[in-house]
Amino acid sequence: MDPDHVPSDLAGVPEHAEVPAIVTALDGGEHAEAVWLNGLGGLTFRIPGRHAKWQPGSAVDLADEAARLEWAAEFVAVPSVVSFIREGDEQLLVTETVPGISAVLEPWLSRPRETARALGAGLRAFHDALPVEECPWTWSVADRLARVADPSARERLVDPGVSKLVVCHGDACAPNTLLGSDGRATAHVDLGALGVADLWADLAVLAMSVTWNFGAGLENEVYAGYGIDPDPVRIAFYRELWNAE
Repeated sequence: MDPDHVPSDLAGVPEHAEVPAIVTALDGGEHAEAVWLNGLGGLTFRIPGRHAKWQPGSAVDLADEAARLEWAAEFVAVPSVVSFIREGDEQLLVTETVPGISAVLEPWLSRPRETARALGAGLRAFHDALPVEECPWTWSVADRLARVADPSARERLVDPGVSKLVVCHGDACAPNTLLGSDGRATAHVDLGALGVADLWADLAVLAMSVTWNFGAGLENEVYAGYGIDPDPVRIAFYRELWNAE
């Protein structure tokens, strides 16, 4: 499972974080402020005009995310890649800062119903804008099932088939949508798993993440914002697959 979509107790805004030397060495790195901690100990820092995503170890390859960001930037609002650095077992992806505030921060936490609907609408716009035929990557059920370690889980997971193929975000959880002052999505971040898949692969998990961040009873607001009726079979399947990876 990608560390940025692990529903871990670790993930969130860090209270205290040491700035790695690879970050302080950047232009403006002395002003680095940690703004997000992912589920495997990776940190995102804000520095003047940019964000720097640092990941220790080899659990993920930030070069994959850099490639996806560069491709997607032609069609949707995502951070522009400034540089990618690999030093030993450390990786650093530096991007331009994009407008907006993460949907799980204030003022959006205090506006859960409005925010849930805006997240659904933002994901719909993202799906509509990205061309399936031109996307170099997939996020297929077959590939994801191959990564499921538990054989009994693989047996339980019966693919319900495709509703509609889109270019999925791959980690459409609420923190990865930025909202502007008008309450609408301004950009999406953390595209390391972007690829072609059924729309419910994203949408089922987005609605689930809204319950993690805002509480129960808001899933239908996400579906209403997207402009679709819930599909209980696909929702259940893609959530179980997400949790099994």
